[in-house]
Amino acid sequence: MQLRYNYRVYPKPSQRIALARAFGCARVVYNDGLRARQEAHAAGRPYISDTDLQKQIITAAKQTPEREWLAEVSSVVLIQSLRDLHFAYRNFFASVSGKRKGPKVAAPRFKSRKDSKQSIRLTTNGFSIRPNGRLHVTKVGDLRLKWSRTLPSAPKSVTITLDAAGRYWVSFVIQVAPEILPEAGSDTGIDLGLRHFAVLADGTKVDSPRFLRRAEKKLKRLQKALSRKAKGSRNRDKARKKVARQHARVADRRRDFHHKLSTQIIRDNQAVYAETLAVKGLGRTRLAKSVHDAGWAQFVNMLEYKARKHGRTFAKVDRAFPSSQVCSACGHRDGPKSLDVRAWVCPRNSCRASHDRDHNAAMNILIEGRRIVAAGRAETLIASPSASKTRTHVPAQRVEAGSHRKGHLAQAGVPGF
Repeated sequence: MQLRYNYRVYPKPSQRIALARAFGCARVVYNDGLRARQEAHAAGRPYISDTDLQKQIITAAKQTPEREWLAEVSSVVLIQSLRDLHFAYRNFFASVSGKRKGPKVAAPRFKSRKDSKQSIRLTTNGFSIRPNGRLHVTKVGDLRLKWSRTLPSAPKSVTITLDAAGRYWVSFVIQVAPEILPEAGSDTGIDLGLRHFAVLADGTKVDSPRFLRRAEKKLKRLQKALSRKAKGSRNRDKARKKVARQHARVADRRRDFHHKLSTQIIRDNQAVYAETLAVKGLGRTRLAKSVHDAGWAQFVNMLEYKARKHGRTFAKVDRAFPSSQVCSACGHRDGPKSLDVRAWVCPRNSCRASHDRDHNAAMNILIEGRRIVAAGRAETLIASPSASKTRTHVPAQRVEAGSHRKGHLAQAGVPGF
């Protein structure tokens, strides 16, 4: 399977200038390619192939005075930028035709120099790792990395990213073999919520850390200071970076919490079952801030890929399953309950079992997950033998090429942990 290993990188001032030039050239090539295809479509001409687009946007453009500065960066960066455009169109066409599952994807959009993230991607002929641990990037130089862990194998590609907080990151795509853990004698269902982040079928309750709520006071002060700065001034840019750094700290803490909890659950259980949640719908309610602060989707994605990596079984229970309405002891369905009902008693005379709402839901998810696995509809390799012949791909990009019709795609990267 393929995993992504992220590291912090600290470029020198001259290297920052070279990276900024590479970010800009990649963005211009992407926008030129998108404009060429849009103009061809508007004029009724056939879709421009990738080879013809590369000759037009890169090879021929370098010979013109308007685009001769494209030769100042590695050609690998420019070619990979057009490949990103190709994947964006492919995702869009697959979504329109119904071949692509999940939320609808809109047509590619133009990139801006004001986007919160700038990135370039290189294949093996555009970078190398020096014996001294430096990352050599063509026409940029040797970058100093903070090696928090060693790479298990030679990387196949690397993505260099500048985030909104002004931090530089490198992301290596590595081909790794599954690390099968010793067999565990238990399985569990997980009920995700707001009062408790997660309740397991064995009764364990994990409190919600509420990282954003805890940082709101400082964020309010920083955002107030930002609003008072003149637009276009250097002081405003400094204030903007302070706000971005605070949001980055919140996201880092949340990600660290998700990693530690998901790893513990995967190690302790042979099979893990979780419920799919309508995050997009909940994000339009009065609970929106708390829902996004919890980060359920990121946590479930971590459970899924770690289960695949370590040979565990993982299955998702459909959101329509009435986990909070069914008695886990006798199976009697009692009907919907308002959110303020945290405990209830089964009305069936032969049962009369007392239930904690969240624990009962976790038990029902466990029962339904076992049924899904027995039916052969689980997501992981160990649950479906035929899937063992397929490879698991995790792309190097932090965000999938293309965009949803209502906002950008959520971050779906899977860091190697």
